[in-house]
Amino acid sequence: MSEISFYHLLSTPLERALPRLLEEALAKRERALVKAPSPERVEELDRALWTYGEASFLPHGSAREGNPQEQPIWLTAEDENPNGATLLIVVDGGECGALSSFARAIDLFDGNDAAAVESARALWRRARAEGHALSYWQETASGWQKKP
Repeated sequence: MSEISFYHLLSTPLERALPRLLEEALAKRERALVKAPSPERVEELDRALWTYGEASFLPHGSAREGNPQEQPIWLTAEDENPNGATLLIVVDGGECGALSSFARAIDLFDGNDAAAVESARALWRRARAEGHALSYWQETASGWQKKP
């Protein structure tokens, strides 16, 4: 079974929170797959990862660039794992197939978006029924706080 964490954003835009999570993953030498709900959102995230910080660089790619095996971070709207990722990050309520094919998964969702909250709740119920280890983190003024 996988370890699945739910990250509930309240004030930070996803485009700023996602790079921080990816930086942490790369520091741990994890390969990551970011699953978005559409090809258009993949393109938006691609642009965001190139422009989120002047002094930062996150090596990443998508189907547009190809060569997934060379990319430590892969952006997709498909149920796939072409870069051999061990970490799955689902954004904007993107659907995800086989959770247990990843060691860890993160559902990063905007708490101000009712559809995203409902999608996270549905994923929580599914993951709990499948027997995954679950944790819930909520954004606070001082950072992430783990909730019971």
